[in-house]
Amino acid sequence: MLITAVAALALQAQTPPSCDAEAYRQFDFWIGSWDVYAANDQKVGTNVITSEESGCLLVERWTSAQGGTGQSYNFYDPSTDKWRQLWVSAGFLIDYDGGLDEDGAMVLEGTLTPRSGQGATPFRGRWTPMEDGSVQQTFWTHDTDTGTWNVWFDANYRRSTD
Repeated sequence: MLITAVAALALQAQTPPSCDAEAYRQFDFWIGSWDVYAANDQKVGTNVITSEESGCLLVERWTSAQGGTGQSYNFYDPSTDKWRQLWVSAGFLIDYDGGLDEDGAMVLEGTLTPRSGQGATPFRGRWTPMEDGSVQQTFWTHDTDTGTWNVWFDANYRRSTD
């Protein structure tokens, strides 16, 4: 009997917790392979977002049209009831969190920090699922002198046909 209880505890310890709850699926609209276009319809890059760790993590792999790259980890944190993204590239670190707004868009706020460590600025991102299946992504930086949010990047994600 004791061996069975120990075996059951060992099996339970090996079984990862489930990430099947609805909160973990809120950002799934971003999963896929994407071609990314600026407002002038110029292709500015590609992005691949995959679901990993049994649906507990979205991993982003960005490549700009100029060859620059970056990656992010995106995950729902049940302790804060928020989504969090950690972005890492050669140029910037971004750490922000948030959740769905009333329109079903993912909105995250935090800080953009240049690799130099100087000039960290408040940062906001919004991913809006569109009726045609695309995703509109807009980033803003906050000008603390004027109190305004200024568009830093605005692009439309269209599913890649490759």
